[in-house]
Amino acid sequence: MPAAEDPGRARERIAAELGRVRERSLGLTVESLDESELLAQHSPLMSPLVWDLAHVGNYEEQWLVRAAAGQEALRPDIDILYDAFENPRSSRVDLPLLTPTEAREYNSRVRSRVLDSLERAPLDSGGEGLLDGGFVYHMVIQHEHQHDETMLATHQLRHGDPALPGVDARPPAVQVPPGPSEVRIEAGPFTMGTTTDPWAYDNERPAHTVHLPAYWIDSHAVTNAAHMAFIADGGYEDPRWWSQEGWEWRTRSGKRAPAFWFRDGDRWLRRRFGRVEPVPPDEPVQHVCYYEAEAHAHWAGKRLPTEAEWEKAARHDPRTGASHRFPWGASEPGPEHANLGQRLLTPAPAGAFPAGDAPTGARQLLGDVWEWTATEFAGYPGFRAFPYREYSQVFFDAGYRVLRGGSWATHPTSVRSTFRNWDYPVRRQIFSGFRCARDADPV
Repeated sequence: MPAAEDPGRARERIAAELGRVRERSLGLTVESLDESELLAQHSPLMSPLVWDLAHVGNYEEQWLVRAAAGQEALRPDIDILYDAFENPRSSRVDLPLLTPTEAREYNSRVRSRVLDSLERAPLDSGGEGLLDGGFVYHMVIQHEHQHDETMLATHQLRHGDPALPGVDARPPAVQVPPGPSEVRIEAGPFTMGTTTDPWAYDNERPAHTVHLPAYWIDSHAVTNAAHMAFIADGGYEDPRWWSQEGWEWRTRSGKRAPAFWFRDGDRWLRRRFGRVEPVPPDEPVQHVCYYEAEAHAHWAGKRLPTEAEWEKAARHDPRTGASHRFPWGASEPGPEHANLGQRLLTPAPAGAFPAGDAPTGARQLLGDVWEWTATEFAGYPGFRAFPYREYSQVFFDAGYRVLRGGSWATHPTSVRSTFRNWDYPVRRQIFSGFRCARDADPV
């Protein structure tokens, strides 16, 4: 876990992270698109970008101005407009939303209040309150970064010329060191989840011991080349590889390839942020739903890993028995460890970032693509909702599948070995891929 910080240093770090995340949000909205684009709904799956921009400010006001600082509300009249549970994404475009200029001004007013109250916040209060260890500030920072990733998904669904800087940049060529295509994880217990991490959400808590039999897991995520082979072998046409629910989705949807892919003669092309390009064979496949991942794994003679198998591969050190915060240890993610934080607008080649390898030998467990697991989203033994049920608990046992590891769009503050994401198994607009696993023969 991160070491406890001096309150003064913690305030400086929180203020810096608040500034960085707001710079990112503005870059994805008012600094990259005009007002008409920000007000438009580019897909019924996503909100208008201007809704996301004002929503992160309203969330910050509710938690950092009102709840944490105990100050009077600035704009209680807009709470209902930016309540994600009251307004489905498909209907938000019809709401009387703040304009981009109004949203930016409102967010600035909120931030001014937050930075002023941060100077007096008792971050070393002890116990399990909102301010303990800076938890509520960490929650708000991560929340905004998560919406920034959602906004990137909206940008991907948007039609038109590229609007994001760096869309033409390519990942550097990677000389992948030779190694096995899968690694064996031996049977035994490991510590899953956390009780002490001050950045962890309630669904990552509490730490608990999980016993697993031995299994094999892929060294890295499944690549575009491997998924092209699945397509070429008739994988989308053969119900043998699909679950009943998956085949029903495939038949109903008519999908025959990952989202944003299309054929040009014998080549696969993809549309990426307004740019059409050949599909890079060595990158992890992304924009596949759970059912596609499940079918590919069955075709390959494997299966998807459970959430516990994924986490053990990512953080368990078989030499010491310790569970690390990150695959490589306790140090914060750097550019040598993983493809995170929108540094690239695409996954990096499979096998990159050997400095980020886990002690188990598995690679690229954080960043590049979210990885589907076979596990339905539910609370851990001893789960307690904090600070509100609507972050996690209302989604338990409702058919959502867990995704792990973050993507190239996920900020380093919002990813760790214990972090849990979830979505419906039909979702493809997210930056999702997968790696496969299989049972190990008894030794």
